[in-house]
Amino acid sequence: MSATDRVDFNENDNRSCRVCPLNRIKAGAAVRIKQLCAAPEISHRLREIGFCEDQIIKLITSQANIICLVCNARLAISSQLAGLIMVEPIRQLVLATVH
Repeated sequence: MSATDRVDFNENDNRSCRVCPLNRIKAGAAVRIKQLCAAPEISHRLREIGFCEDQIIKLITSQANIICLVCNARLAISSQLAGLIMVEPIRQLVLATVH
């Protein structure tokens, strides 16, 4: 997936209310996890490390690996695994609580 395929969430954009995989989000965006679509054992492990439903995360980089700020920790996951994490955009006001 190239950088041009990534979704840039914008408050004024009609696409801003839809859910999409984490690996389609542009770096710098803050999102809320809506659903884990992985196998039960993988979903369980993701929850253990902080990738829980309704958790707000910030995407730091989205290159070969996905690096996210989760619970004040930087965590790296593969792009393939990030494709199994469904997220939705959050308002910019909530972003201040992520830092």
